[in-house]
Amino acid sequence: MKKILKVDNIKKIYGKGESAVKAIDGITLEIESEKFSAIVGESGSGKSTLLHCMAGLDKPTEGNVYLDDKDIYKLSDDKLSKIRVKEFGFVFQSFNLIPVVNVYENIVLPVSIANDKIDKNYIDDIIKKLGLESQIKKFPNELSGGQQQRVAIARALANKPSIIFADEPTGNLDSKTTKEVMDILKFCVDEYKQTLVMITHNDEIAKSADNIITISDGKILLK
Repeated sequence: MKKILKVDNIKKIYGKGESAVKAIDGITLEIESEKFSAIVGESGSGKSTLLHCMAGLDKPTEGNVYLDDKDIYKLSDDKLSKIRVKEFGFVFQSFNLIPVVNVYENIVLPVSIANDKIDKNYIDDIIKKLGLESQIKKFPNELSGGQQQRVAIARALANKPSIIFADEPTGNLDSKTTKEVMDILKFCVDEYKQTLVMITHNDEIAKSADNIITISDGKILLK
């Protein structure tokens, strides 16, 4: 089922009084379902803050974030946590894998956290499509950067989320691995009907998106 994400006039202010900083200054947008939306802008423009607010990781100072018709920040902490685990998948620049468990255990972690039954056929399909069959018993420190990012993508997909949020997922990768990772993410949008929201500094990646959202000084720059 398609999940629609809407952001309505959100602001995020850090600090108070004269030292207050407006990281986001009244952003309204709708993320198109089952498409790849790229968020671009200079460093410090508010991209990561916007992504974190959309993803239930950082509550806006003002405004609303809706998943379908539910304002996620009006939900209890427990319900919001369930949405983050079951509806959202996350891929970060730093991979954020758990070093003391193997690749397979890293991948199924969101399913374990949600106390859900592991859909073995689905997980095996992801592992195969991401080319990780020979890596599942290894530990993260035994993998290359590209392999670690593939594991992070597999983990993001494990709970069959509606939306994948990716914050500079190719920032630490070389150009060849960047292309491989982007091909995989775009494949996931098509194959698994995912919605992908990604921050990137890479112009080529942004050009390949279905939608480009440009942020400057906490606002959306209109084309």
